[in-house]
Amino acid sequence: MPGRLTICPTPIGNVGDVTRRMREALVEADYVACEDTRRTGRLLERLEISPKPRLVSNHEGNEKSRATELVKRIERGERITLVSDAGMPAISDPGYRLIRACIERGLEVEVLPGPSVIPVALVASGLPTDHWRFEGFLPKRAGEIERVLNTTETVVAFESPRRISKSLAALASLAPERQAAVCREMTKLHEEVTRGTLAELALRYKGEVKGEIVLVIGPAESAGHGHDIAFAVEALKRLVKAGARPRAAATVVASLTDTRANDLYKALTGREPRR
Repeated sequence: MPGRLTICPTPIGNVGDVTRRMREALVEADYVACEDTRRTGRLLERLEISPKPRLVSNHEGNEKSRATELVKRIERGERITLVSDAGMPAISDPGYRLIRACIERGLEVEVLPGPSVIPVALVASGLPTDHWRFEGFLPKRAGEIERVLNTTETVVAFESPRRISKSLAALASLAPERQAAVCREMTKLHEEVTRGTLAELALRYKGEVKGEIVLVIGPAESAGHGHDIAFAVEALKRLVKAGARPRAAATVVASLTDTRANDLYKALTGREPRR
């Protein structure tokens, strides 16, 4: 009989978040496929799991070849538990190729619920949760940064401590009054959630930052009193591209987005409207 693949999230900081089902998945596994065998080994020690299951690496560099090997083991009846260093495997971490390979071969894939920093940061931010999207890591190019802002959804994104200062400055230059939150070291000893406008956060995080960071950016509608025009300008561009006259379109977009028509017209054309 074929075995199965169990997707097992691991704590994002607090080992107390391990559930009984997660522990069972680790204890019963013939192999635990992990991003870093040393880190997973330390987790097993903290959980006092003995004897330890056999650990096999499954990281970005070997994921494709490892998937082929692990699928064969599952087909022979072995139980494989997939973990990443923290949180849910395959979410900005290795795992997708193995999951996809098992599905294509008709093998059982079991996914356990558990820790993920994405919903934790989203809820902690205090920003709208009815419509949101996960961006992965923030893009570096200016045009892509603007795309992130041009949305009516709350955006959740990872950022490195080395780049957060530069990214916040770029975001604040486009939408200084957009509400956002920097969520750092979630569930860990030095957990910190800092809320404010992008301009305020850019000032707060000018210096060196340590720890794992999730940035949550509110939707365009949450911006205040016309200071955030990035979304409005993008809407105006689309209307003009569809055939609308710039001045008339600017008036319509301004009335819907709490921005000034003259500011939109100037942002679109680079010149002041005629009086």
